[in-house]
Amino acid sequence: MKILLVRLSSMGDLIHTLPAVQDLAQQRPDVELHWLSEAGFADIARLHPFVKKVHTMKWRQWRKNLTQAETWREIGRLKTALQQEQFDFVLDSQGLIKSALFAKMAKAPIYGLDQHSARESWVAHFYQHQFAVEKGKNAVWRNRVLFAQIFGYSLPEQQSFGLEVPEAGRLNSLQTPYYVALHATSRDSKLWPSENWVALLQKIYAEQNTKVYLPWGNTAEKTRAEQIAANLPFAIVCDKMSLLQAADLLDKAVGVMGVDTGLLHLANALDKPVVGIYTDTDPLKTGVQVSPWAQNLGNVAKIPAVEEVYRVLMECVAAKNNNN
Repeated sequence: MKILLVRLSSMGDLIHTLPAVQDLAQQRPDVELHWLSEAGFADIARLHPFVKKVHTMKWRQWRKNLTQAETWREIGRLKTALQQEQFDFVLDSQGLIKSALFAKMAKAPIYGLDQHSARESWVAHFYQHQFAVEKGKNAVWRNRVLFAQIFGYSLPEQQSFGLEVPEAGRLNSLQTPYYVALHATSRDSKLWPSENWVALLQKIYAEQNTKVYLPWGNTAEKTRAEQIAANLPFAIVCDKMSLLQAADLLDKAVGVMGVDTGLLHLANALDKPVVGIYTDTDPLKTGVQVSPWAQNLGNVAKIPAVEEVYRVLMECVAAKNNNN
């Protein structure tokens, strides 16, 4: 059975789909799973070994150039490539009109959420097979339940992301042991004060004698990382890296602390000790999947203190070490 999964963006949405893919790999190994995603997030899909092939689209670029002939040629090439795969059906787990339109390109029956379950109710009209999944639950659970219904198995008790960093993403010059500080996020209101980061990194070095890496994704984030690390010789501002390389950086870390950002969820998916630092969002809605070694701190207008972050981080690291 050959299936196309449509989950286009964002990073967090793709990450939250991975436990469902892991369930599928364990329960239905006969399935050949392909994945269609936004090109900028395709490396997330490549982190799961059960995904046979990743197909990419560039809607974020295409929508700005819809009057250009080359845009439509690229869309046409994607449509041809998907139809040539001859999928048995398409699973649109995103539940948006946008995702449904791309799902239709494959010219195969589409499975998805019903009108009471999808984020955009009208999208159900695009689906030949519709499934009810309770709203109000977290995204990981909803994806797992949807997959279980579609592929006809009982929801496994154990939840796992099942990720493996491929050889193409390996970093060979990391100064181990180290922690990773995810200081950057999409909105300034979600940032943790720079002076807090400086104090936390100083405490980690003083107590643990380890390096701390600061990754970044754009010029503003790089500048912020450089400012935090300016007088901290043990703090290392990363080079520009791909998502696969970022995954390898996180995977080899002793522990990860970060604000509300996609890389925090990636560290969580890699089963690392993580502490989420929340200042302007509710971690019940956007936090990491909680475990003995994964915790969320803070909330809207409730900024966690340095001492609290350090204490919980060490508790998470200890819990993970005791579990190994």
